[in-house]
Amino acid sequence: MSLTVETLMSKMPGAFIPEKAVGLDAVIQFKFTGAEAGDWYAVIKDGKVEVSKGEHASPKMTLTADSSDYVKIFTGEIDGMQAFMQGKLKLAGDLNLAMKLTQMFKIK
Repeated sequence: MSLTVETLMSKMPGAFIPEKAVGLDAVIQFKFTGAEAGDWYAVIKDGKVEVSKGEHASPKMTLTADSSDYVKIFTGEIDGMQAFMQGKLKLAGDLNLAMKLTQMFKIK
């Protein structure tokens, strides 16, 4: 079974490593294009993450990617930095948050 964005987003809270997000209060907006186009956001606060469908009014960072590329980045098939350099992953807002993002979630 291939991973879908919906499955991936629903697994985010379980993959979250609270110790890596101490003191963080941020909203990350995900904008997916391609086969599974849609908007999601993750609220990281008080050592927890809550993921919801839709758009948040004031995200700290916005990540835009093709849904299939994002799944490959999350599973480690594609390196996130390489994807960013190749324009497959677009970031807006707090770029330091993007660097932390890869450390805050354990990829299985």
